[in-house]
Amino acid sequence: QVQLVESGGGLVQAGGSLRLSCAGSGRTLSAFITGWFRQVPGKEREFVAAISRVGIRTEYADSVKGRFTISRDNAKNTVYLQLNTLKPEDTGVYSCAVANGVWVGKSSNFGSWGQGTQVTVSP
Repeated sequence: QVQLVESGGGLVQAGGSLRLSCAGSGRTLSAFITGWFRQVPGKEREFVAAISRVGIRTEYADSVKGRFTISRDNAKNTVYLQLNTLKPEDTGVYSCAVANGVWVGKSSNFGSWGQGTQVTVSP
């Protein structure tokens, strides 16, 4: 079983940038499809981005296309989410998760959730 730890969140002004990291342990992350999600209190968890095992395929939520970039460094057992041109509506707890099986992007059966990292974007 893989354990996931997210980091890199923080407080940033609108228009700023952050880079989130999802570090895996216990098993190599390259064995899994990896996704990023976000959640705010009172709302359901929302898909943000996903990346295939070797990083060839990616998928993004419409709300973040052109602003966020998901990537992976399998040598470091880490998946990244670069957040650019941040907006207040991007505020939330960002978590990563993994999935087995064939690539179906955001429809993959994600599990093994990390604890999340808080991103707060001020106006």
